[in-house]
Amino acid sequence: MAKRRASGEGSIRKRKDGRWEGRYTAGHNPKTGKAIVKNVLGKTQAEVRDKLRQAIADAEKLDFARADGLTLAAWIRKWYEVYAEPRLRDTTKDYYHVYIDKHIIPEIGDIKLKDLMTIDIQEFYNDLLKNGRCQRFAHIPLKDKGLSTRVVHGIHTLLNNCLEQAVAERLILFNPAKGCKLPKMEKKEMKVLPEEMIGPYLAEAERRGLLAAFFLEFVTGLRRGELLALLWTDLNIKEKTISVTKQVYRINGELVVNKPKTHNSVRTLAIPQKAVSLLIEEHMKHPGSPYMFPSPKTGGMFDPDSFRHTHDKILKAIGAEHIRFHDLRHTFATLSLKNGVDVTTLSAALGHFSAGFTLSAYTHATKEMKRDAADTIGAVIGKAM
Repeated sequence: MAKRRASGEGSIRKRKDGRWEGRYTAGHNPKTGKAIVKNVLGKTQAEVRDKLRQAIADAEKLDFARADGLTLAAWIRKWYEVYAEPRLRDTTKDYYHVYIDKHIIPEIGDIKLKDLMTIDIQEFYNDLLKNGRCQRFAHIPLKDKGLSTRVVHGIHTLLNNCLEQAVAERLILFNPAKGCKLPKMEKKEMKVLPEEMIGPYLAEAERRGLLAAFFLEFVTGLRRGELLALLWTDLNIKEKTISVTKQVYRINGELVVNKPKTHNSVRTLAIPQKAVSLLIEEHMKHPGSPYMFPSPKTGGMFDPDSFRHTHDKILKAIGAEHIRFHDLRHTFATLSLKNGVDVTTLSAALGHFSAGFTLSAYTHATKEMKRDAADTIGAVIGKAM
């Protein structure tokens, strides 16, 4: 027989299987007015009493009127509109739309928010890793059906933030995404262009009429979008500097110019006289264009994808191992460290948020610097002996 407790405290009884059960009213259905009864189980009456007390306290925190019938799809759309979209950069919005519309909503969007469990999300992530890649073109078979670890981590970050807000708004008691297990992120091996290949690379760039652009890349380590967004007015000939205040990227097939990715990315860079001279020569080729490096085909802004393809062609022409365009930025950073540029100065040039981040990103270069420093001091002390 159930042991009655005071109003609002629920009831406790011993079941036939020997376990103790506590029942309590967790609210009322806003449509029918009927009580929503839930239970907790335990091995002893004392254990259930504690669980019951905590469950009732937690239930009182929930907003049942808003949460009832609310699906994950409905909540994630509202969360994106109110909390996420106003703070996101355009490129990040594109990623979020794909994550939400192509993956989360089709797979687990119909689950009611209050019923969503950690195992639902874990199975969703596991399936993404095996079969999550979307078929964009019917006539082109997929080489790999699974999404990359990086993309699954991105989806998890979005979903975790969305559910954290649901907890904050008393729609659910806890965030079920927190208990999920994700595969470790594989750190991509950083590549650089070998020093002996820089000369041939620039010679091929000159043959293609793009020496100034690629020379500036090697001496500044600019991001591709930053490089191609430069205007002639960003160059200060007297001070030998360029101002980095914007970047170009493609959104829905259109080229968009916006602020750089972070506050630290807005910066003024000192450049060598050789770069200034090349830029002046470049400007004389198209004095009427506001762009520092206009497209050879259109005369307008250079398309980032087209510029990357040119980089690929240069590598192929000189017989170099393929590296990403972004690896030219790594090449600049590595050569700077190896040739004595201090980390704080380099961090500012790269637009990083801290020198510590720069150090962690380029440990391969700093290890060699440490070895050189040890050999140098060893030689000094050895000579003194």
